[in-house]
Amino acid sequence: MGNMDMSHMDMGHGGHDMSGMNMSGGGMMMMHGGHMMNMGNLKHKFWGSFALMIPILIMSPMMGMRLPFQFFFKGSDWIVAILGTILFFYGGKPFFSGAKGELEAKQPAMMSLISMGISVAYVYSIYSVIHNNLTNSGTMVSNFFWELSTLIVIMLLGHWIEMNTIMNAGSAVDKLSNLLPNTASVKQSDGSFKSVSLTDLHNGDMVLVKAGEKIPADGIITDGSGKVNESLVTGESRSVEKNVNDKVIGGSTNDDGSIQFKVTGTGDSGYLSKVKDLVSSAQNSKSKNQNLADKVSGYLFYASLSIAIVAWLIWSLVSGVSFATTTAVTVLIIACPHALGLAIPLVVSRTTSLAATNGLLIRNRDALEGTKKLKYALMDKTGTLTQGQFKVNLVKSLSDQLSDDDALKLIASAEQTSSHPLASGILAAAKAKNLQLETAENVKQITGAGLEANINGKQYQVVSSKYLTENQIDFDEQKFNQVASQGNTVSYLTADGKALALVAEGDQIKPDSDKMVKYLISQGIQPVMLTGDNQQTADKVAKTLGITKVEANLKPEDKQKLVTKYQQAGAVMFIGDGVNDAPSLAKANLGVAIGSGTDVAIDSADVVLVNSDPKDVIALLKLARSSENKMVENLWWGAGYNIIALPLAAGILAFAGIILSPMVGAILMSLSTVIVAINAMTLHIEK
Repeated sequence: MGNMDMSHMDMGHGGHDMSGMNMSGGGMMMMHGGHMMNMGNLKHKFWGSFALMIPILIMSPMMGMRLPFQFFFKGSDWIVAILGTILFFYGGKPFFSGAKGELEAKQPAMMSLISMGISVAYVYSIYSVIHNNLTNSGTMVSNFFWELSTLIVIMLLGHWIEMNTIMNAGSAVDKLSNLLPNTASVKQSDGSFKSVSLTDLHNGDMVLVKAGEKIPADGIITDGSGKVNESLVTGESRSVEKNVNDKVIGGSTNDDGSIQFKVTGTGDSGYLSKVKDLVSSAQNSKSKNQNLADKVSGYLFYASLSIAIVAWLIWSLVSGVSFATTTAVTVLIIACPHALGLAIPLVVSRTTSLAATNGLLIRNRDALEGTKKLKYALMDKTGTLTQGQFKVNLVKSLSDQLSDDDALKLIASAEQTSSHPLASGILAAAKAKNLQLETAENVKQITGAGLEANINGKQYQVVSSKYLTENQIDFDEQKFNQVASQGNTVSYLTADGKALALVAEGDQIKPDSDKMVKYLISQGIQPVMLTGDNQQTADKVAKTLGITKVEANLKPEDKQKLVTKYQQAGAVMFIGDGVNDAPSLAKANLGVAIGSGTDVAIDSADVVLVNSDPKDVIALLKLARSSENKMVENLWWGAGYNIIALPLAAGILAFAGIILSPMVGAILMSLSTVIVAINAMTLHIEK
């Protein structure tokens, strides 16, 4: 969280100065009309108020009762009044600042309630001291300095606890800032390496990282190999073998071997920076549950104010102004939505930090709050359910003029500029046979079908069987079915309207794809596999994984249409690679991008799975549902107790001898705050 500047939680940018932390509604907000107060200032204000409280407790009766440890003397009332006045203005300042901000925004909530409660108690107590000492009415009026001082101190303590809890909740993400080393060993023009500050590192620099050293920036390995531990960054517990052309992430550790890499991302463009930005935006964005908490706070303010006024009027007639005031003050104290303001922000902070350090980057937590309503999980086959690393299993020439190797050479020549996974497999096969590729000119994509290219003056296409059917090009369908039914993706080389050769490639299913599918089914979510591949290959993969619904032979634009179609029957989660599937990810109720490292396309997805591991979908859904449950639990802990406490505070059971004092009200309210904080911190991620 960037040295805990707390700006992620709307606490004022650029510094920690915090005079009051408005927890009601939108989490921790800067208070209007006062300087902000950091943890140190809050701590001093608490201990200063605590010191003022001690003599007040010794010289002021509790609810009009004199306790054994107390002593009184002539003029002690005036000393208590002076100390109480100092405490009221010194310790109460954060609450007054917050109340001012709330009232200016026309959103009275927690700070307004606290300010009202302590103001009523203070004014009445000053009145009682003046009445008892300067009038000769013969009747003594009890003051509430005992209750006033304990309330202010308990409230300040509550804020201190809350700030600590929020900072602890964010500490897992805060660690990300400390993962990068301070320097990097950069290659100089003469071939030597020089240690430079990380701020002087630029894209394109060549960096050397020895065994045991931290990797200072994102990049691509150009020389050497080794095992890299990315656990602190991605949550992946195993060290990952890295070789030339593999990506490395800044903040991970090189366990063994020396590697040189070319820097592709530093500072704001690096992976860690993206993580922190995502966490920041997720924690700052208001969710449906947070808006609900805001509404509850508002209702609680008006409800408690109404109950306090009614209780004061009734008890004034029944038992006098003194008892009525005590009752009204107790109602206002108990109703303070201290815990309610924390209910959602603490869970959000905990959820986003847990997710970020386990390779789950949450961009839009609003989308996560609807996971219980998901009915369909539409998922791309290649790269999501399968490895996306194709291997050529068969090359078969269909022309007397071409040998199998000639056919492979032409196909590879056409594909050599393509980044498609199928192209990688073909190029690897050509390289294994040491084929010298031709120059392909005017290479063009054929949307959803393949590509075409000009090689040695002749136009060739490398396309799917669907393209052959649509363009009425004859091919051996029996042979196609035989090869495709073995789980192969089949492509054809064509020219002049004739099929010249076929190439069949196989893809491996990811180890945990079946677990993800089983979990989705167990949660009442129907998995639907989407692929541009042929029906036979798709059916074989689907059957292996236990998926009954398959949509094959799709073009990229078809996927978004299918998302819309399935949304008519229920909420849809879309899982894809985040690049070709951007429209579908954006359209779905929950878009999950499976991708890794720095190049992951995060603009369209609600969540990004850094490790490209299907089992992370399980972890995501479990975390989302646990988080939702914690939010609901916290809303009940933060506000639900008022259903019982407010009527009790108003004296509804006074006839039975059950009366809540302001001090008990303060303790009850603070206890609910602590419970909410502890409950949020018990949230964990299931591996």
